[in-house]
Amino acid sequence: MGASRPTSRPSPSSRGRRALNFWSLYSQGFARIAACTGHTYIADPHANAAAVLRQARECAEDGVAVAVFPELTLTGYSIEDLLLQDVVLDQVEAALREVVAGSAELLPVLVIGAPLRHRHRIYNCAVLVHRGRILGVVPKSYTPNYREFYERRQIADGDDERGGTIRIAGQELPFGTDLLFAAEDVPGLVVHAEVCEDMWVPVPPSAEAALAGATVLVNLSGSPITVGRAEERKLLCRAASQRCLAAYVYSAAGPGESTTDLAWDGQTMIYENGALLAETERFPDGDRRSVADVDLDLLRQERMRMGTFDDNRRVHGERTGAFRRISFRLDAPAGNLGLKRRLERYPFVPADAERLAQDCYEAYNIQVAGLQQRLASIGNPKIVIGVSGGLDSTHALIVAARAMDRAGRPRTDILGFTMPGFATGDHTKGNAHRLMNALGVTAAELDITGTARLMLDEMDHPFSEGEPVYDVTFENVQAGLRTDYLFRLANQRGGIVLGTGDLSELALGWCTYGVGDQMSHYNVNSGVPKTLIQHLIRWVVSSEQFDEETAATLTAVLDTEISPELVPGEELQSTESKIGPYALHDFTLFHVLRHGFRPSKIAFLAWHAWHDVKAGAWPPGFPDDKRGAYDLPEIRSWLEVFCKRYFAFAQFKRSAMPNGPKVSHGGSLSPRGDWRAPSDSTAEAWLRDLKRVDEAL
Repeated sequence: MGASRPTSRPSPSSRGRRALNFWSLYSQGFARIAACTGHTYIADPHANAAAVLRQARECAEDGVAVAVFPELTLTGYSIEDLLLQDVVLDQVEAALREVVAGSAELLPVLVIGAPLRHRHRIYNCAVLVHRGRILGVVPKSYTPNYREFYERRQIADGDDERGGTIRIAGQELPFGTDLLFAAEDVPGLVVHAEVCEDMWVPVPPSAEAALAGATVLVNLSGSPITVGRAEERKLLCRAASQRCLAAYVYSAAGPGESTTDLAWDGQTMIYENGALLAETERFPDGDRRSVADVDLDLLRQERMRMGTFDDNRRVHGERTGAFRRISFRLDAPAGNLGLKRRLERYPFVPADAERLAQDCYEAYNIQVAGLQQRLASIGNPKIVIGVSGGLDSTHALIVAARAMDRAGRPRTDILGFTMPGFATGDHTKGNAHRLMNALGVTAAELDITGTARLMLDEMDHPFSEGEPVYDVTFENVQAGLRTDYLFRLANQRGGIVLGTGDLSELALGWCTYGVGDQMSHYNVNSGVPKTLIQHLIRWVVSSEQFDEETAATLTAVLDTEISPELVPGEELQSTESKIGPYALHDFTLFHVLRHGFRPSKIAFLAWHAWHDVKAGAWPPGFPDDKRGAYDLPEIRSWLEVFCKRYFAFAQFKRSAMPNGPKVSHGGSLSPRGDWRAPSDSTAEAWLRDLKRVDEAL
């Protein structure tokens, strides 16, 4: 691992434009979005316009593309019948002109609320302003008239307003709920606005807008606060973002609103595909804004993968096809703005303790239930498993033990074999025996060195003549013999071979094909990445799934270096020194398998996640002495290894992999599941994209 380099992020003045593109969040498929709230001045549009511009300037300095403000920003939401006063409505239009003029040199699209006269009524509108012009006006579709709300007294419903225009300051401007606002120079940035109550109805306008192409759904809200309503808002925002495969940006009114009969909390939040990216504290005493970098690539990928999303669009094609698209140029900065987004160092392992415990509970029980069902459906055979004392076989063994417990079968029906070879260490072999004894399985030791020597001798391998040649043949003779013995033992003793290889090894092809650790009758670990297995074992210990002796042995296994122990010598054979750190490979695997991201983008994300050991959260229980950082050259180097192995080498092993349950939401590599690929592909396209990283080095 390399050290963190505080100077790794170049300043905009230090590099050329092409190199800058690697460090720019906008060139990496992100857009910075803000949900703003602040003090409202009741019925004082000019003061509110000044407040909007103050926050807009701050957002511009921060590189924000879209800044969203609360409902009826220019007047306050709790204005009631003052909305019907001409002096207020006149000053709204004047204040709107001030915002438009003040936005001329600012980066963000400003989404502000205003009551506007149209035909014979007043409409509660979202007005989108950018660089000195109004892009369009979206009326609130549904005005509530129940409980504490009676908006229809002053406001007209806008649900049937489509295809029209509104006249403001002598200009005819697009007006309707059918407007999408698309950035010409930021692919995927398409904004749709709805207002407060629109989110609470069964079929919100934003749902149709998402089907029509909107990726950033914004809600200007007045919503007064009552006990429990904040959680309801979060539930709706989260659900909308996940159902619509979009970002959902919510901004509620805060201090300054009238407290005659209600109160206000100024809640702001940004969700993306069901994940909370940012939120502010409630009941603020001044300006607040949630700011997050929305991943437009992620949203596009999710929509491409989930074909039913577009199927739904076709069903509603008559309305979604009629949306109007208003174009604008953002002219986003090309420099390094950092990244305002929480990134998990370990995408398969959440840093939040409660979420990690839930994930471990589900993952372990998925494995146990899968194995229990498979055994029951094939006549309840015994389980034959090779136990090395390493992480993978240890975890598979405790899954097998719990499956037997739940089936009401004795653990002695698990036949565990430790099979020492030329480089097997006493520590790992001792852990294997202690674990098998603690669990009460049928344990045996079968030394493969004699058979391996015979095979190498019959092959005329140099090792048989005393030469220290430890090539791939030398290694695979041992790996193959272990599996061969396990299959023959299963034949002899009425069992099935339980696989132990994990998802990360399958991704890299780090397994011996056929008669080797790639093959088994059933593999409970094939859906579990290497970086998650240690946390699953920790969870099994902490949740007291087994007795104290077993827990103590599991803890000892956790402290063992990852090694195949195939090559003799004084120095321990380290897997990660050969193929690279699983921390980085699992990071890449998640973003390739789950999102189809480019290597250059993965390098950008990995640098932000890994360059500083002190930045961001680590998974609970992660040892301090194992924490480290990676610089960009290391990230780029191991990314190249991953691309070559994943895309150009390992697929033939995955195409013939045994059955095993999908465990992680990141995906599985089964050819019958998430990943179906040709076994004779090349990695050239990915390696060409990876060269973008070289420009930043």
